[in-house]
Amino acid sequence: MLKSVVFDVDDTVYDQQVPFYSAVKKIFPTFPNEEIPKFYIRFRHHSDSVFEKTTSGEWSLAIMRFYRLAESLKDFGWSSLTEKESCAFQQVYEDELGNIQMHPEIVRVFDYLKGKQIPLGIITNGPTDHQYKKIKQLKIEAWIPSDNIFISQSTGFQKPQKEIFDLTAKQMQLDPQTALYIGDSFENDVVGAHNAGWHSLWLNHRLRDKPKNTEASSLKELTSFDKLLIQFPPSSSKKKGCDRASS
Repeated sequence: MLKSVVFDVDDTVYDQQVPFYSAVKKIFPTFPNEEIPKFYIRFRHHSDSVFEKTTSGEWSLAIMRFYRLAESLKDFGWSSLTEKESCAFQQVYEDELGNIQMHPEIVRVFDYLKGKQIPLGIITNGPTDHQYKKIKQLKIEAWIPSDNIFISQSTGFQKPQKEIFDLTAKQMQLDPQTALYIGDSFENDVVGAHNAGWHSLWLNHRLRDKPKNTEASSLKELTSFDKLLIQFPPSSSKKKGCDRASS
């Protein structure tokens, strides 16, 4: 039986494509609307591919941010990117992060798990200040205490490294064999969790190609609680008053 659930942040508890879309349309207004979802996936790919260079200090954040945007644009036939455009894009993107909201489906899941008194946590890659700004905007601490929030820059490790999952397990005093990690990245979230001995649930709502013998879930499927209800049977304690489903 699973006894604790830990979540990713970016594009898991909120729609990261919303601020990305706004930045693209403002800085690159002629970029085709229909290509932006694919552009976003390539942006995430290039970001993940060099993230370790940033955490190790080999690259600055500015260099990494320029690289991921320049390489993503090249994938769609854009031959050049200026430093001014890169900085402007990042500024719009960060400004838009002040408007992000949690997926309603995730709110329902958080409410449900908290009602079942299931310990909850966060593991997220990124700069501490940048990620904590999102956590505050999303009001995640209404469900998850700050002691259970683990940001890669603060820990010195990043997904998919086993060490960040091990640190989380130690700090939360959870057993990896009874812990579930939920995230949108197959490499960072699913592979990382499995390497640390955790269970994992892949939210493939961007419809990325699935590796062989891999199952994935959508946000809609997650909110049905089918998988979670199997792992978390109803409490044996007596109900008091009116019994309402979380909304």
